[in-house]
Amino acid sequence: MIFSITQVYWLAGLIMASAAVFNFLDASNPKRWTTGLFWGVYAIMFLLGDKMPPEVVGVGVIVLALIVLVKGVGGGKPQMRTEAQNQESALRLGNKLFIPALAIPVVTVIGSVLLKDFKIAGDFLIDPKNATLVSLALGCIIGLVLVCWMTRETPAQGLRESRRLIDAMGWALVLPQMLGMLGLVFSDAGVGKAVAHVTTTYINMDLRFVAVAVYVLGMALFTIIMGNGFAAFPVMTGGVGVPILVNVYHGDPAVMAAIGMFSGYCGTLMTPMAANFNIVPAALLELPDRNAVIKAQIPTALGILICNVFLLYFLMFR
Repeated sequence: MIFSITQVYWLAGLIMASAAVFNFLDASNPKRWTTGLFWGVYAIMFLLGDKMPPEVVGVGVIVLALIVLVKGVGGGKPQMRTEAQNQESALRLGNKLFIPALAIPVVTVIGSVLLKDFKIAGDFLIDPKNATLVSLALGCIIGLVLVCWMTRETPAQGLRESRRLIDAMGWALVLPQMLGMLGLVFSDAGVGKAVAHVTTTYINMDLRFVAVAVYVLGMALFTIIMGNGFAAFPVMTGGVGVPILVNVYHGDPAVMAAIGMFSGYCGTLMTPMAANFNIVPAALLELPDRNAVIKAQIPTALGILICNVFLLYFLMFR
């Protein structure tokens, strides 16, 4: 294939590596050495992870955790464009500023839908197994080219802006990847079987409504703990969804999966562990309360969660 997921990893690694270099060279960052080391180790995992022994990658993850533990990840004061420059650029470009932003989803849709099976000289143009992610990366590259052409800036400015966002998000940027893997670890460790044993031993699963409520609320609870609905799904589906709702009560697995994930998203709204959704926006908006986003979302999440219990009960067993 011509464009593969490996090249997307390389691109992500180069961006992380640039953030590491910028931090190493930034004397205004009091934690520049540990911050640079954090992003440097993370960059190496993207660039060389497939060629490194698992033990080495594991040591790298431990290093990242230790740096976060000692609060070694911080931000400096990178050299950015002035407010006057931003205003001048905005007035000159007007609504044309939306063109690069809109190019990203357009290219993503074209690549993942129309070009997924397209071949050149017998080779796939885009990795068919990861067409959406590869297309998204291509869309970002095309968007960057359009931005540079329209604003008359260099790609280096794009790297500086990416460093600014990376510093604003901090170590929380790593959470989605780590939490996504946590579900697989829990599944392989038999957590789903343990959940099934606990629920069937201490909760009366002979009542179908109770079994439904345990599954829906459990999806939200595990998502709150792990910060990711995809991590919670194999645990609760393997522990309650399939063995009880499907095998015992003969429910529709498609409905169970859809509403189960929806319930997990309710948990996402209520946890700081989902930092990229709840903590990062508060940091970027410079809100005085870092949990302000979560507090605003809790009533909506609880309301939807209650509705999901009844939706699953009435739709799954039609």
